[in-house]
Amino acid sequence: MAVTIQVRVDDELKAKSDELFKELGTDTTTAIRIFLTQAISQNGFPFEIKRHTYNPFGALSEDAVMGKLASSRRQADEGKVRSAGKVSEDLRAKYEL
Repeated sequence: MAVTIQVRVDDELKAKSDELFKELGTDTTTAIRIFLTQAISQNGFPFEIKRHTYNPFGALSEDAVMGKLASSRRQADEGKVRSAGKVSEDLRAKYEL
């Protein structure tokens, strides 16, 4: 026997998820079934849920900003740089986006 689950979500969230799952070759309903199946398999959420305690975008002192800038310049001088495209490609691969 099948049971119907109804969930209310924002129109924009639904549209974006529909588009994403379509690009992935499935639909939102199937993605929800996959989520539930994985939750049972993992005996919990199938991804990490945590509260962030550190804000990387918090205010920095002028000295901290200047230190980070100096460090960045040293790394650039040493050739330790990557293009924005390469960084984006690496993130997409890491997070399977």
